[in-house]
Amino acid sequence: MAQRPGSTLGLRHIALYVPDLGACERFYVELLGMRVEWRPDPDNLYLSSGHDNLALHRATTPISGQQRLDHIGIIIETPQAVDAWYTFLNAQSVPMRSVPKTHRDGARSFYCEAPDGTVIQMIYHPPLAGNRNKS
Repeated sequence: MAQRPGSTLGLRHIALYVPDLGACERFYVELLGMRVEWRPDPDNLYLSSGHDNLALHRATTPISGQQRLDHIGIIIETPQAVDAWYTFLNAQSVPMRSVPKTHRDGARSFYCEAPDGTVIQMIYHPPLAGNRNKS
């Protein structure tokens, strides 16, 4: 059996099929502050926060069945910023799945929904938040 070459650089790319590309672009760019990295054509969009890559692909057929992805976690720098994000997104009428909560490990988060129904966890996770500029 071949030996694993070493550690990866982490999960930094996610691709989603979305039924309304425009609504999802507004959510991720205008509300969450991501920037458009590449728009190869009207049906595909690549976004980044500077540390990751999110690909949005227009669904050309109805998306059926239950979503297999549970949620996407977006790292927030401080616990207080989690609360500020909750207040901001709630004021923008983003559907909320929960209110901010501090977890046993010191993480703090809440869940909301993107326009396509993808569940987003806005999370302060101490081991990752402190490494924000080390990638």
